[in-house]
Amino acid sequence: MIPGMKQFSNHERIRSLRCRDVSLSFVRTPLVMGILNVTPDSFSDGGRYIDSERAIERAFELAEDGADILDIGGESTRPGSDPVSEETELDRIGPVLEAIIGKIQIPISVDTQKPFIAEEALRLGCHMINAVCACRDPRMVEVLLRYKAPVVIMHMKGDPKTMQDDPTYSNVVREVTDFLSERAHQLRGKGIAGDSIVVDPGIGFGKRLCDNLALLDNIGKIRSLGYPVLVGGSRKSFLGKLLDADADHRLSGSLAVAARCWSESVEIIRVHDVKETVELLKVLDAMADGSAYSIDS
Repeated sequence: MIPGMKQFSNHERIRSLRCRDVSLSFVRTPLVMGILNVTPDSFSDGGRYIDSERAIERAFELAEDGADILDIGGESTRPGSDPVSEETELDRIGPVLEAIIGKIQIPISVDTQKPFIAEEALRLGCHMINAVCACRDPRMVEVLLRYKAPVVIMHMKGDPKTMQDDPTYSNVVREVTDFLSERAHQLRGKGIAGDSIVVDPGIGFGKRLCDNLALLDNIGKIRSLGYPVLVGGSRKSFLGKLLDADADHRLSGSLAVAARCWSESVEIIRVHDVKETVELLKVLDAMADGSAYSIDS
């Protein structure tokens, strides 16, 4: 058994995630998390939604397109990116959160490394924190406990500035799985409930092409930890290498990742192209259960 790993049988798997006053059910998987980057420099849509009014419009569009969760970020974590101040990050996401919380009927997640930003977002009413730093800062744990908020913990080798500087692994699947198991175990030891933790293998975060492919091919091993799994492969650079395509032309690859996650019952997929992903999943579900459709359909 991996140190800190909780073994779950199929009937013991976490079936829902309590997001403060909202519950997310995993009866249907994967749920679709729509990405909203309120940044000038994110790798795919940087600059498109830096204007608050446009970002607010986009939030409603993603919800209308069928997103189950909305993930808002005010600091780019693309390879080579520089950190921004707390004030800058809050100035970007604060007006958006204030405008949509209580008006969009899906849970809202905030993607941040900073405890201060997490606390301000939760104070405004967001439902969960997507912590790409995996809560290494103990102050982040204190914030989560204070607001009884769920958290996504992600594996990243190094930090965004340096993570793609020749990352190497002896066995990427084992190392990532061990890291997520140990971090979840540590968080539970500090009082975070097991059913408030989501694990993310960190596709594209300090990973080579071969590492990303190995993780996706073995995503079931990460699911064996028993925690809900989030996969964010949408438009990532490894798809660009495979398809020889820039970030705006990787939809087919992103949908392939989504289909792989569907086949492995991954709980959450984080995507830019919500409408197309929702449609893909609808067709996959229909093919898996054709009995739900009458002969005259």
